[in-house]
Amino acid sequence: MDHGVEVLPSIRTKEKDEWKSRQIPSRMPSRIAQIRLVNGHPEVYEPCDDSFALVDALLADRKNLLEHQPMFCMEVGCGSGYVITSLAIMLMQEDSAASVSYFATDINPHAVRVTSETLKAHTVHAEVLCDNIASSGLEKRLWGKVDVMVVNPPYVPTPEDEVGRDGIASAWAGGENGRTVIDKILPVADKLLSNKGWLYMVTLAANNPSQICLVMKEKGYASRIIVQRSTEEESLHVIKFWRDPDLQVGEPKDRSVATMQRTSSAGLTDSIFLQFPRMPFWRNGNSSTS
Repeated sequence: MDHGVEVLPSIRTKEKDEWKSRQIPSRMPSRIAQIRLVNGHPEVYEPCDDSFALVDALLADRKNLLEHQPMFCMEVGCGSGYVITSLAIMLMQEDSAASVSYFATDINPHAVRVTSETLKAHTVHAEVLCDNIASSGLEKRLWGKVDVMVVNPPYVPTPEDEVGRDGIASAWAGGENGRTVIDKILPVADKLLSNKGWLYMVTLAANNPSQICLVMKEKGYASRIIVQRSTEEESLHVIKFWRDPDLQVGEPKDRSVATMQRTSSAGLTDSIFLQFPRMPFWRNGNSSTS
């Protein structure tokens, strides 16, 4: 299956305080969550450039997703519910919609309520849980079963003591290099993803995405940028990860071989990301993510 897809523009963008629609190609399905039906709360991160980039990536890969025929889909850090609702809508088909189960988690209880309301407003269903990354009960239920996982993590570089705070701060505070939460999500994703599981993750240039790809490669995952986007404030890319049976999990016994493999892989992966400047970005106009 071809995991490379054409980069498409956002469907909706926010300019100042107004939502505006962009012209979209007629071949591109418009079946995503409607902004006017997305619920909000002062302590919940609203859909913004990173949310749109993630939904654009799913739309760009929709043909592959439909052929993938996922049975269990999950969003970690659901925020307003815009992304998980969009995923459910774009996968909806008369002959298979009822067979797909959707799950969403968020550490913010306000986000759990808002996501539930957004799902209800679009007449789609997901099990929404208030927990950090994934609850132990849900992890046992979904261990090795998740076919599609989507994550717009807290990726903004901040002091470590801001990570995991109550309210909206939990949506963007990512700790040193914006990697604290990301590095906790990756092993959880590895446990929950099925053998054919796909992970779509938003990253910022400052997160060192090439190194994230190497971490996942050591776990046996191939990766590809599905959408890349630069704004005045940030350089974003949505990366897709999938298990590759040709990749060896673990280090070779010969340390010299291991070093050569790491050096070769790093050079190849870094070349993909050289075009992205590493810059700080204060998400949603607040200093210090879905």
